[in-house]
This record gives sequence, C-alpha cells and structure tokens, in this order.
Amino acid sequence: MDRKVTTIQDVARAAGVSTATVSRTLAKPSVVAKTTREAVLTAVAETGYRVNATASNLRRQRTGSVIVLLPNIANPFFAQILAGLASVLTPAQYGMLIADTQSGPDPDERLTHYLTSGQADGLVLLDGTLSPEALEIPGRPPVVMACEWMGRDLPSVRVENGRGAAMAVGHLARLGHRAIGHVTGPQGNVLAETRLKGFRGAMEAIGLPLHEEWILEGDFTMDSGAAAARAWLTMEDRPTALFFASDEMAAGFMGLVQRAGIRVPQDLSIVGFDNIEIAQHLSPALTTIRQPRTHIGVRAAELLLSMIETGTRTGPSEVIEVEFIPGGSAGPPPPARS
Repeated sequence: MDRKVTTIQDVARAAGVSTATVSRTLAKPSVVAKTTREAVLTAVAETGYRVNATASNLRRQRTGSVIVLLPNIANPFFAQILAGLASVLTPAQYGMLIADTQSGPDPDERLTHYLTSGQADGLVLLDGTLSPEALEIPGRPPVVMACEWMGRDLPSVRVENGRGAAMAVGHLARLGHRAIGHVTGPQGNVLAETRLKGFRGAMEAIGLPLHEEWILEGDFTMDSGAAAARAWLTMEDRPTALFFASDEMAAGFMGLVQRAGIRVPQDLSIVGFDNIEIAQHLSPALTTIRQPRTHIGVRAAELLLSMIETGTRTGPSEVIEVEFIPGGSAGPPPPARS
C-alpha cells in the first residue's frame, strides 16, 4: 500500500504556523522564537517530515558540501579539527569531503581542481604550503584557512604560534636551562617559520646564547624527530633542553634517546607543541603548548558558513590563544660536567 508523503503544509498545520515559518525554522532555527521553534520541531517529529535537501540545494544553487584540504590525511593532529568542523557543518546540513593535497604530483593543481569543479560551496584549507596564485580564480567559492595562513587577504583561524614558542623557551629558562635548542618544522612552512622566529626572539629577549648548530631541521613527523635525536647524540656540546615545533617530532626524539640510555628529564628536557593525544601517554608525559584544535575547527566552519550565506569571499581572521600544558618531560638541567 502506498504511503502518503508528508509535506511542509502538513507540518505547518500541525504546528499552527505558516509554511514560511516552517521553512525559516528548519533553515535558520536561531532566528525564530523558542516557542515557535519547539512547536515546529515537535510537528516535524510527529508527522515524520523529511527535508528534501537535494531539492533545497538546487533551488539555492548549492551543493550542500564543503571540501577540507589537508596535507597528510594520516596525521592524527587533524582529527580534532575535523571533529570541530563536523560539529558545525553537520547540523547545518552540509556534508564534509576530505582530500589530501599531497596525494598527487602537484598540490596546487589539486587545489585548482577543487576550486573549479563545482563540487562544494566552500573550502577549508589546512595546508599553508600551497601557492597563493592557485587561488586567483574568478568566481571561486569561499575559502577559509585553519591553523595555517598565506601572506594574502584570506580569512584564517589560527593560534599565537610565536607566543607559544616564547612560552616554551621561558619555561625552560625558569627551570635553569641556558643551553636550549630547537627542532624546526619543514622549510617554507609558515608554522615552522613563525615558531622558529618566536624561539629566536625569546632566546634574545631572555639573553640566552643562540647556537645555530643546536637548531635542527625536522618536518613535523616522528621520523624526523628520531633523525634529530641521532644528530643530537653525536654532538660533543649538546643543549640540555629542546623545544620542538610539533609533538610528533618530540615523541620520535624522546623514544630514540631513551633507548640510547638518556633519561628525560634528568639528562635532557623536552617541550613540544600541539598537545596531540599521544602527548599525555608518553613516559614521562610531554610538556607542551596546546592548540585548541576542536575550537579552531568550530570557528573555521562558522566563518565559512557565514561567507557562504552572504555570498562573499572575504571575512575576518581570528587568532586564538595557546595554553601551556605542564608534563614530566621538562625539569632542571643536569649538573655541569667537570
């Protein structure tokens, strides 16, 4: 037996409101009064009404999708950001498509493809290594950057990276360390450059000696942290503390030096950046700088939806505070060798 399809008129009659009010409530529940919203949502539940998202998107000439481009889909750092994005996009009836900028031969070509494919109403970029010229496409959808940013008028949501580096150096200095090194992120990456600049500035401000040979290059991965550990172990004059541009590198470094018999923090103090999930499961727990990654995702999604709704490609940028997270990996320097 055929089942009668519930219409928006049925919902309006059950709620005692107009069809326009039903449409407004379902599209933007925050703009209607609480009692009206509750009446409409109750009527929707009782009648079994289902919104035809496809038809609605066709009328508005929208896809109902947002593309998130990130540089390494396997990196656990992005998990909380994606969760924050989804917590805003899903209730707004937007699907989230995730793509890896580094999975093809030319990341800029992949960005251009997604900007011109018509697959999404907007994009969230988490890769600051992409070329700004790739965004020079007339009529492209709105784009918001999260965590990273480009040297152009592009809305972004990010944290105080330089401030976080200064907090790490300041903590180590207060513990008594004067020989402090740094393991950087990849060359050309805006996060790595900003954290390195913050490290240099903090060392200078405190009046600590800056040894260029104690600045080791990494790429945000555990493997590069392990490589930095091997380099540190070969040094005759080693720094007694290291600030890492990412927790992953700190974890890779810590594991290798501990296997080599180095005690953390008795022989070497370590401070990371990001506060990823593994940080508090290391032994000892990692002292680090927290990025509120879920909040970054939430704010990026809210900004993007606002741009989509208003039909603009410009918007404000937001810089969020970082937080110092104490752990057991940083302590006073070891006694000077005689």
